[in-house]
Formats: sequence, structure tokens, C-alpha cells
Amino acid sequence: MRCPYCRHSDSRVTDSREVDDGQSIKRRRSCQGCGRRFTTLEEAMLAVVKRSGVSEPFSRDKVISGVRRACQGRPVGEDQLALLAEQVEDTVRASGAAEVPSNEVGLAILGPLRALDSVAYLRFASVYRSFASVADFEAEIALLRESGAVDRDTTEDASQGQASKDPPTKDLPNKDRPTKDRPTKDRATKEGAADDSSDTLVPSAPS
Repeated sequence: MRCPYCRHSDSRVTDSREVDDGQSIKRRRSCQGCGRRFTTLEEAMLAVVKRSGVSEPFSRDKVISGVRRACQGRPVGEDQLALLAEQVEDTVRASGAAEVPSNEVGLAILGPLRALDSVAYLRFASVYRSFASVADFEAEIALLRESGAVDRDTTEDASQGQASKDPPTKDLPNKDRPTKDRPTKDRATKEGAADDSSDTLVPSAPS
């Protein structure tokens, strides 16, 4: 590698150490031309092949970006997302292949995300697996229930959420009931005059 300062092609390694749990090697180098020192990072390249056939380097940041959208509004922190991305990379690299199809990266995301947050998992899975109907969601929720990853009452609570927000009114005094549940003076007046249609005022046509 050329020196970033003087572009000399020869350098000497003065120190090497593993970083990122052995995924990379950091080397400290000394330029043989100008004598200045610089650091290089050596790692095995992992490429992701998209459906279009285009290949690009694996990126933890892209994994985090995709999962973050699914976790919007959920109690999931940045540290948890970073750990998930690390788990995904470890899983993909374990295959030993220099190139992996993008769908394998998606599959590697599903497992850790399912353990992290079931709602975020459903959101991500619905896009990744192209859910086309409510039945697809119900089938996936059933699998989550069987595995114990989601409470059996979760969907029932969600469907009854709106009902639980409205307090019962049958036991409230008439004065404390919501306005919509007791007749108002204006409504009583209109109901009393319902039969007196001859008094109804309508705009007259211009002569």
C-alpha cells in the first residue's frame, strides 16, 4: 500500500493486532520514504449479491437502517440494533462464502429480530416475505404464539383497545353522561316541532 502522505510504495509493519473479535487486523506502518506512520485495517471482504446481480460490500449500517424502520415506536435502542447487526454478520460469515445472496442476509436478520421484538419482527417479515393478506399475518402470529414469542392475548387486547378507552355510561348520573347520550334542549325542540313542517323556512326563489 502506498503512503497516504508521500505516495511512496514501500512501508514497514511496526505493529499488528486483531480487532472486532478477530474479524479484522489493524496494522501500524512506517513509510520507508518519508518516515511517517499510518494505520491500515485488513479484513476479509464479504460481498452481498442483490437480485439484480449487482454486488456490493456487506454493511452493518445498512442492516441497522433496515431494521430501525421496523422498530419505529418500539422500545429498541441503538445498542441493541448494533448487536443485532453484529449477529447478522457473524451468521453470514459463518457460511464461509465470499459472496452471499441478499435473501440470506434477510434470513439472518429474522432470527435475532424475532428474539428482540415480536412486533418489529412482524413488520420486517411482512415486507421481506411479501405478506399479501391478513391471513399471512395471522399465520405468522400463530407461529409466534406456539414458540412463546408473543402473548396469546396480544391480538385480543389490540382489538379491544378502543373499547376499553370508552368508559361505561349506564351507571353514571344523567348530568355526568356524555352529551351525545342525553337529549339537549335544541334536540328536544326539534323533535317537538317535527310535525309542524309548515313552519319550516326555506329560501324562496328569486322573482
